[in-house]
Amino acid sequence: MTHLSDFEHHDLSTEFTDLEVDLLLKAIFRLSGYDFRLYNRSSITRRIHNRMRVSNLSTITQLTNLVIHDQDYLHQILNDFSINVTEMFRNPSFFRAFRNEVIPKLRDYPEIRIWHAGCATGEEVFSMAILMEEEGLMDKTTIFATDMNEDVLEKAKNGVFPIHKMQAYTKNYQLAGGKESFSKYYKTDRQNAYFHNSLLKNIIFAQHNLVTDQSFNEFHVIICRNVLIYFTQLLQNQVQNLFYESLMNGGYLGLGDKETLRFVDIMSNYHEVNGNERIYQKLK
Repeated sequence: MTHLSDFEHHDLSTEFTDLEVDLLLKAIFRLSGYDFRLYNRSSITRRIHNRMRVSNLSTITQLTNLVIHDQDYLHQILNDFSINVTEMFRNPSFFRAFRNEVIPKLRDYPEIRIWHAGCATGEEVFSMAILMEEEGLMDKTTIFATDMNEDVLEKAKNGVFPIHKMQAYTKNYQLAGGKESFSKYYKTDRQNAYFHNSLLKNIIFAQHNLVTDQSFNEFHVIICRNVLIYFTQLLQNQVQNLFYESLMNGGYLGLGDKETLRFVDIMSNYHEVNGNERIYQKLK
């Protein structure tokens, strides 16, 4: 769920070969278990260039050597490669469509399980919790919020976000069909907004790697927005198969605005609920 604006201004004067990148990614996988080898290569190379610039390194061999011999540096690289930028009620029309077109179908279920895959620092998770609360469904809903990056999961668990972002988040909330005053859901000090613990009561945060881990439950809804755009087509198919296996028959899948099932092998197993908002339903 993210943009790459922080990585756009990299120094391209230092180029490296696919083999050098392959060796770095293999080392990262062997040492950490995190597999970036099928991530979009242009996205990965931007991050590599940025880390080399910050660390004042002239060759990727130096970078690989640091990754192998310095555990803290490996941790930095994993954070570099993780996709962590998000916002509350991002693309408000998605949440409005979800409220209007999916919520009515969920009301009859005795329980509702939602998986936010690649949840980053949790803004969209809290957005969904607020939406479900306003629709009177949160008491019977469990939201599973997962990400590969344990550092950002720790931040997500706190429900603390910079206060300067609340104006934009309030606008998103209103455009998404919010029914209350957004400030009802948090308290503030001079720096941060602290979302109420009541929103956390049915949220389970857990580390999960979409590339290497398996399904862990059957869900009524899976939300994975603006993550798959950083994967190759092969990896997108692999992850979409994971989502398909993890959805109950009739369950809903929500993707980002630049993502689609159009080129995915299992597309025929879904019904398009809202093409503009990338909401799909698994056929029964």
